[in-house]
Amino acid sequence: MEVFAVEGLPEVRPGDDVAELVVEQADLQDDDVVCVASTIVSKANRRGRSLSSYEPGERAERIAATIEDIAGEEKDPRMAQAIIEECEEVLVEAPFILGVTEFGHITVNAGIDRSNVPGADLLLLPEDPTAEAESIRAGIRERAGVEVSVIVTDTSGRPFRLGQRGVALGWAGLPASRDWRGEHDREGRELEATVQAVVDELAAAANLVTGEGDGGTPAAVVRDFDFGDHAGSEQLFRDPEKDVVRQALREWSHVRD
Repeated sequence: MEVFAVEGLPEVRPGDDVAELVVEQADLQDDDVVCVASTIVSKANRRGRSLSSYEPGERAERIAATIEDIAGEEKDPRMAQAIIEECEEVLVEAPFILGVTEFGHITVNAGIDRSNVPGADLLLLPEDPTAEAESIRAGIRERAGVEVSVIVTDTSGRPFRLGQRGVALGWAGLPASRDWRGEHDREGRELEATVQAVVDELAAAANLVTGEGDGGTPAAVVRDFDFGDHAGSEQLFRDPEKDVVRQALREWSHVRD
């Protein structure tokens, strides 16, 4: 398997066609997996915002003040308001804001970015990353005549570990996971619990070559990835009623209140 960054992409502007930009800079082949950073998808879809467009409500003011008291970190209540508006549910209010986006991703600050956002203060995540992945995939097919898979990626922190890694927000053209349940190990034991989050692993591999900061390479291509003869699953985000960590966070937040 080979992973390489797409070099030469310009600064993406509102209204740009991400599929066209990638096709112009990459010699794509059938079965490639194109990993595209959510930042350029959001920029193309006019998801940049000014802080001045947010009027903080009572909850945002309280959250900002609490974070300042607990963490000693100043929190603009307008930023807190932006996060609240992007969340279906806020699980943790302090010492940081952890929320569930409308499409099911759980992340700090609703994934709102404040770096590399020309002409805006904030960059919101795409509203529907899977729909965006499907659109980019169709655009690549139309312009390059090849069948690829597309993953819209972001970086996210990890509980119990330091550092961030790439994760998938939306995908099209391949299953989210390999389901190994029912298969056997080398000793003949049946696997009962192993479901491999393939789109997350590919997103993390792409992030190794796209990097962070001012690198200017927000897309990567994974070539010769073989899903193999396994069952696939489209589910990546846990069902809320079966997510014991989410339930524990709700209980902890209730106790703190």
